[in-house]
This record gives sequence, structure tokens and C-alpha cells, in this order.
Amino acid sequence: MTTQELRAAAEAWLAEDPDPETRAELAALLAAGDEAALAERFAGTLQFGTAGLRGEMGAGPMRMNRAVVIRAATGLAAYLRDRGHGGGLVVIGYDARHRSADFARDTAAVMVGAGLRAALLPRPLPTPVLAYAITHLGAVAGVAVTASHNPPRDNGYKVYLGDGSQIVPPADTDIAAEIGAVGALADVPLAEDGWDVLGEELVTDYLARAMAPLTPGSPRTTRVVYTPLHGVGQSVLTAAFERAGFPAPAEVPAQAEPDPDFPTVAFPNPEEPGAMDLAFEVARSVRPDLVIANDPDADRCAVGVPDAFAEGGWRMLRGDEVGALLATHLVRGGRGGTFAASIVSSSLTGRIATAAGLRYEETLTGFKWLGRVEDLGYGYEEALGYCVDPRGVRDKDGITAALLIAELAAAEKEHGRTVLDVLDDLAVEHGLHATDQLSVRVTDLSLITAAMRRLRATPPTELAGLPVTSAEDLTRGTDTLPPTDGLRYTLGGTGSGPVRSARVIVRPSGTEPKLKIYLETVLPVPDLATLPGVRETATTVLAHLKQAVAEHAGL
Repeated sequence: MTTQELRAAAEAWLAEDPDPETRAELAALLAAGDEAALAERFAGTLQFGTAGLRGEMGAGPMRMNRAVVIRAATGLAAYLRDRGHGGGLVVIGYDARHRSADFARDTAAVMVGAGLRAALLPRPLPTPVLAYAITHLGAVAGVAVTASHNPPRDNGYKVYLGDGSQIVPPADTDIAAEIGAVGALADVPLAEDGWDVLGEELVTDYLARAMAPLTPGSPRTTRVVYTPLHGVGQSVLTAAFERAGFPAPAEVPAQAEPDPDFPTVAFPNPEEPGAMDLAFEVARSVRPDLVIANDPDADRCAVGVPDAFAEGGWRMLRGDEVGALLATHLVRGGRGGTFAASIVSSSLTGRIATAAGLRYEETLTGFKWLGRVEDLGYGYEEALGYCVDPRGVRDKDGITAALLIAELAAAEKEHGRTVLDVLDDLAVEHGLHATDQLSVRVTDLSLITAAMRRLRATPPTELAGLPVTSAEDLTRGTDTLPPTDGLRYTLGGTGSGPVRSARVIVRPSGTEPKLKIYLETVLPVPDLATLPGVRETATTVLAHLKQAVAEHAGL
């Protein structure tokens, strides 16, 4: 845009912005003539995709604000009406981030103004409570106002349809087209009232359903230190543990209450370095069996375990390790149906399912795909997302996953064992499935585009001494997967060497400015005595793979 065009766009936006806060921000930028800041806000529009909307809050079409949310809600309402759902119920949940409650109320006002019915959750609550409410109440759609584990300056807008699953193509592009067709904001009918605010009985119903995956009469002795990382999980998870009969989790006082500024962590994501430091500090004092963390909207679950060999005596389990533990526990409990995992997750769950005579399916990354697996019995992805009760919540749910991992730990405790012993047994039975990840955060998105272009132009024929037996460009899709922006390399073993197989997947993140590289290597384990040495070998193999892929990508 020219300077004149930029100012004209900003002034037009200012004239219809319904929010005094963002109007003041934009007026100040115009008065200061800050072209760089204006260009950041008006260089385009936030794109509505399968993750809905997510971005930094502020004025303009490239930020999350009330004007953007009203347009998004108006497009969603038009989409629903066009498909025969006029008059249907839309349930709206929200987290405790800045402006989440405002965005939720604006959505309700749009829905009622468009002739639909709307119901707000009673307070800031975990996203899985919203996912549960959609099917429980027979809604035609649901909206979760949340940015999950993004930085404090961000917010987001996640859309579910009536089956309780997140949207997938072509619904995303159809809704985006309806959003693009919205005219002047002043012409959008906004109701001043007429929506419902649901009562606490919805939370009670969710908690009752959360007991369903547990085995009646199972031991419930696991002692837990729990942190919601300043998010909305504390009250619901604590109530769930109490209802199930577990000891009350010990809290991390500095992180127990919702705080949209997330003051004790650099990023409110239990996978990020340092995020669990305060929880481990409490654990060293009270000596629990597990440390459990949710991300701020409590749809993910992270697990820490005592480990005498780890710094400070505690370590976090990888999402793939928790995924395998939950799969094992569900198989032992007689769970049927199809087990599923995303393509970037460990292949171990597939081996567990196959050994149990169950069907196994791989999907693209995200529960928008996992939730749609036919006859889903269990689904997980390595980024700490687990669906252990698909009939109750057809999405990842950090509350029910926490209950299940605590139940597994209690069952092992009865026999003088821990969840680490279960992981050791799985390694001997199925081979050690060791995984790692390289995540490169960028400020310039062109760096990600350049890395993907470089890998496509010159696919590697070997990585860290392992031959590439298959190189797939996933933009073309496969026999079982729709197209996605990603590359998958299957690597053979080393003949008489220790590696049975390996796999590398490279993809841009769908929600953050990151390039992600997922690594897995599988090594045979003759017996428990050899396992420590095999783990050391796997660590070396993964380190070499990580370096080799980074070099090929030019990172």
C-alpha cells in the first residue's frame, strides 16, 4: 500500500471499530504517522482456516479484536443458515485471556442477531468442556475463544460443528468466504440480549462424564502436583480428581489462578524450557507420584515423573511416551474401536494397537482430523493431546487424560512399579521407539518457505548415515491422507547396525511461526539389561538426524 492507501484503510477501520480500546490505539498510530505499525496491522487480513483464527491482539484486520471477531461470527452464522441450521444452537466457551469474555459475548450477540440461538458457558472453562457441551446440548456449532498455549498478547477463535469436532476443509474455506462477504460492520445485526448463560450444572455433567473412562474399583492412590500454568484448568481438574476418589492434587500456588499475563513463564506451554520449574520445585518438597500440567485452556496434558538420573530428580515425559502409556492402559481395560495418531506422532501406538488386534489409523496433524476417525476408540498426537473418551469429548481433553494417567500410575504402584517400568516393558516388546523434535521459531516467515523449497528441490538421499528409502511430498496427498504442507522421509536401518528404522517429517506449524521437524528411530531391545545402552544409542542417532536435517534445510 502507498502511504495514502494505508492511512485511508486505517481511517475506514477506525470509523467502524466498536471498541474504544482499539480505536484509541489506532488513532494514536495515525496521529504519530507510524507507517510501519500501520502496515503490520493492514497488510492483509487474519486468515480463517482449520484452526479458525489466531493472532496478536490489537487494532486492524491483521490482529485479533472485536471487529474481526464480529465479522468471523457473522460469516459462521451465514454458513450455518445456508446449511439449514437457522434457529439452531451455538455454544460459546472462552478462556481467561485478555478480551476472551468480550469476544464470546460479541459472538453470542451476532448469533442471536442472525436468528440463531446462543449459549455462553458460565465462566472461563477448559476447551474440552465446550467440546462436550456441543454434543451434550445438541448444538449445531460451537466456538472456543482461546489461544491455547500462545504468548499472552495472542487470542484465537476455534470453531466446531455439531458433531463436536473442529472444522476441516472445505468448511474452513466456505466459512472464510462468508466472512469475506460481510459488508459494513454497522449493517451486522447485534442483539443486546437474548442469549443464555449456562449454569454450573453443565460443569457437573462434564465431570460426571469424565469418570466414564475409569475402571470401576481401580486403585486411586496416585498423589499429584498439578499446575494449570495460569490457565483455567485448576477448578475443573481438582473437582475431577475429587470425584474420582484420588487424593487432592497439590497446587503450584504461583500458577494456580487464571492470569492472562502468564507472569511466571516465558511461554505458557508445558513443553517449553522452564515452564515446569515451579511445579518441580513443589514436587521436590511434597514428593508426589506424578507432576501433571495442563496448558492454559486445559485441552493438553503434560506428565512429569521422578527420575533419579534427571537434573533435579524429575523429568517430563514426551507426548509420545504418554500417548503409548494411555494406549496400553486402555488396551488393558478392554477398550475397542480404532486407535489413531497423527503422522508426526510415534509409530509405537500402532504397534500396541496391532498387537491387541485393534485397527490403527494415521491422520494429518490436529484433532480436527483425529476426531473424525471412524469408530474412534483412542486418539493422540505428540503435542500433548489425548482423546481418551471419544463418545464424551471428540477432541483432546487434558482433564480426562490426567485422570487416566493417574489411574495407570496407581495400578502400577499397587505392584511396586511406576509408569517408567511400563515404558521399559513396551521397549522390550516392540522395540525402543525414540522420538525428538527440532522446532525453529522465526520472525520472518520467508525463512520457513525457503527451507521447505530447498528440501523439495534437493531431497536428501541419506541422513546421518541412514539411507532414505522413501521421500514423500505431502502436498500431493497419499492413498490415506489428504494434501498438507509437509515432507516425510522414511529411512532404512544400518544393516548389521543398531537401527531398525527411522522417520523424519518436516512441516510448518499451523498455529505459530515455527518450522517443526519430527524425528523417530526404532531400535531392537533384546532384554531389560540392554535397554540403557540402547537408549544411549538412540539419543546419539536422533542428535545426528537432527543436525543432518537442519543442514539440508539450511537452518
